Amino acid sequence: MNQASLRTWTRDEVAQRILAGDTLVIYNGFVLRITQNWLASHPGGALAILHFVGRDATDEINAYHAEPTLKRVMGFAVGRVDVDEKAGWEPLVPPVQQGWLRQDGKWYREAGAVRNDASASEPPAVTHMKAPSEILLVAKEGVKAAAAGPTLECITPPPATVSPAQQTEHARAYRELHARITAAGLYQTRYLAGYGPEVLRYSVGALAAYWTYQKGWYLLSAFLMGLVWHQLTFFAHDLGHMGVTHNWVVDRLLGILVADLCGGLSIGWWVDNHNIHHLVTNHPSHDPDIQHVPFFAISPVFLSNLYSSYYHRIMKIDVVARFFLPFQHKLYFVVMSLARFNLYANSYGFLAFRARRDWTWFLEIFCIAVYWTWFSRALLGTGGWKMRIAYLLISNVTPSPLHVQIVLSHFARSTTDLGPVESFVDRQLRTTTDVICDDSVAFIHGGLHLQVTHHLFPRLPRHNLRAASFMVKEFAKEQGLEYAEFGFTQGNGEVLTVLKEVAQQARIVQMVANEEVKHALEKGCPTSTPRST
Repeated sequence: MNQASLRTWTRDEVAQRILAGDTLVIYNGFVLRITQNWLASHPGGALAILHFVGRDATDEINAYHAEPTLKRVMGFAVGRVDVDEKAGWEPLVPPVQQGWLRQDGKWYREAGAVRNDASASEPPAVTHMKAPSEILLVAKEGVKAAAAGPTLECITPPPATVSPAQQTEHARAYRELHARITAAGLYQTRYLAGYGPEVLRYSVGALAAYWTYQKGWYLLSAFLMGLVWHQLTFFAHDLGHMGVTHNWVVDRLLGILVADLCGGLSIGWWVDNHNIHHLVTNHPSHDPDIQHVPFFAISPVFLSNLYSSYYHRIMKIDVVARFFLPFQHKLYFVVMSLARFNLYANSYGFLAFRARRDWTWFLEIFCIAVYWTWFSRALLGTGGWKMRIAYLLISNVTPSPLHVQIVLSHFARSTTDLGPVESFVDRQLRTTTDVICDDSVAFIHGGLHLQVTHHLFPRLPRHNLRAASFMVKEFAKEQGLEYAEFGFTQGNGEVLTVLKEVAQQARIVQMVANEEVKHALEKGCPTSTPRST
């Protein structure tokens, strides 16, 4: 369609079409209508698009797509919108963030939405909400009966707690920064200087694990195998972000070989999960990377049985959560040491129930079957069951510092929802921190200790993050934005402090609930389910 012939839509027209079921996203002043077919086949997953319905997703789309894809994006344009030069586009709240999904041409409410409305006659169903802009999801039974679909009031944002003009200025400056980083050639992959030493480490580590296994030094072999997995995870991460060859098919094929065949983990699950984490970073209802109930809660709002739009379930504070959460700061490193087993569970759950049955799914299933064939034979070859269990645990626990490092970048950062007015760049800087380390040991962190720059430019080759980070720090200083960074020890201290504070809240909640039950029993009244707070 000739873009010059596209008519201008009003904000009210955009809103009415969204309420009628259209998936509309604003991009560079154009209205994109995403078809159901593309929504179902989008490589980044449907939720990555649904979280930006009615919003200006210009920076997110540019950050996640290479130039050839950006040209194809314009094929979805059906109109234009007037974007205020100072205040930007006045966003709407995506229906999915109000608990609404579109299925078979009809609206379906999967969850209820709670707003931090100070004027409400009753206290909100979720306590500890901080900003008036916050919207969190809960069980749909916990809200008033819903209409047949979202309403205009439903998709109208709460009062913004940030300045639209300032957010627009930050977005403009971020686009200039993105242009400078591109012009500096930092999207060019350093195959020899960057991946050359890494491939050498993978190869030496794998050969050493095999050699020690053949010698019967099984515990050392398991440790070396874990080190190889630790390093390979960074490579799989790059491939999932299309940050190696920048070709989706090639990077996905390599990703399946590295993640599924060598590590037994689904690259498809990781991409689906990780994209959402990047787009709605640290949102309690939407970011799966901070949704770890019953083991961890990094904000008191998690104590209110929130609903996860990613997992499509209530994060219930049940008997298991009531056991773990009051002691989460003490159990943190123990639980994190076993995090790789959680990745197996998430991978296979995704492949079994959520993944599209396309060619990548069949290839992943085949490669994971091959992985378990060779790894099972390795376990059986160690002799008795004690050694087999030891090999299994040591090989899978050894990569755990990687998991500690990744959560370190977000667990101690803000989880407050500042609403759809907040710009992409502000949200990433507010919710992410770097881990400071010497260049000589940066390979241990895989270069991903520079999470702030990575979150701003997710496709940027990992070996170029350091050069880009200097530009990002200067940008943040110019714009008056925080560029957070902690040392590894200090950062873990910050995380433990957050976990301890929420653990104390969990204990108080449990004490109040127990007192309510005790009081009811003393009065001879039937007990009711304790309130969640």
